[in-house]
Amino acid sequence: MKPFYHFSDEENNQLTHFLSQNAVNPYKNYQEFKLTINELCQSGKLPDFFIDICNSIKYERNRGISDVHVLRNCPRDIDIPELDPDNPLDAKYKNKKTFIGEALLETFALLTGTPLLAYGSRHNGDFFTDVVAIRKYSGQLTGFSDSELVYHNDRTAHAVRADFVTLLGLRCPEEELIFTGYIDGKSLIEHLSDASQEALRQAWYRTDFDVYSRETNSRQISSPDHAILKNHHSIRYLDTLTHVAPGAPEQAKDALIEFMQAMTKAEKQRHRIIQGDLLVFANQDGLHNREKIDIQNKDNAARRWLLKTYAFRDQITAEQYQSYWADGVFGRVND
Repeated sequence: MKPFYHFSDEENNQLTHFLSQNAVNPYKNYQEFKLTINELCQSGKLPDFFIDICNSIKYERNRGISDVHVLRNCPRDIDIPELDPDNPLDAKYKNKKTFIGEALLETFALLTGTPLLAYGSRHNGDFFTDVVAIRKYSGQLTGFSDSELVYHNDRTAHAVRADFVTLLGLRCPEEELIFTGYIDGKSLIEHLSDASQEALRQAWYRTDFDVYSRETNSRQISSPDHAILKNHHSIRYLDTLTHVAPGAPEQAKDALIEFMQAMTKAEKQRHRIIQGDLLVFANQDGLHNREKIDIQNKDNAARRWLLKTYAFRDQITAEQYQSYWADGVFGRVND
């Protein structure tokens, strides 16, 4: 995938200097961190080129030009620790001393008008999470495994789901070819008949929670019945875990089969995230996956570390979920 913008080294240095003015640890006090970033952005010191980039991304989203963007050579934390594959979260808390990546993602969310979303049952409710391999999930269907991932939306089975997902490459071993694939919902529905689209818009389907969700919250077994298609091309689907609900009519199964065939036929975009890449895409208006194209060393590939945020489409969308807020913290949902 061609980057939407490639920061020059000088631009990287300018933005890094701006982000370095934050001294708050977002894992100890996110509210203070968020306030600090907001104050910095209003100080007049934020480089104009980053404001222009974020405005251009908003323009492309609003006009339906693209829901996927890559920024290259972004500021990031250079001195990052090795993570314990048995407990990477505790290792990050203990050993990560700088928060340039977190400040970049918070600033990006602020400038694009997409408030961040966090889940109370995951990572202690952190707004910045990690796409890393945890040893106990090796080979299993979860984003915290060392395996490939099927096409899906993040948190498919959950009541509150992100509109956008942003990934920042902190550690991406050069020898290992790992790609993120994306199918735009507009492309997928081109391969569906009107009858199948109508069936897929009915609450005739269920999605099982993945292994990590079930372990972090024992109540998370399966979603309520839901539609796979919504709006014009929004999708709610996790391959192999979304299935026809009991009691659904025969056309529900036929439509699901056609949907899976449409996934194969639809145009796909692929991007290999390298260190300093920021990849952001619409979570509900498309499907994404993880493909391991060529792995030279499995253990080295498992060191891959992406910093991740979830975000709502806009402030109005976020406010619709206020009844879900955990402990009154805006954006952190009880799940």
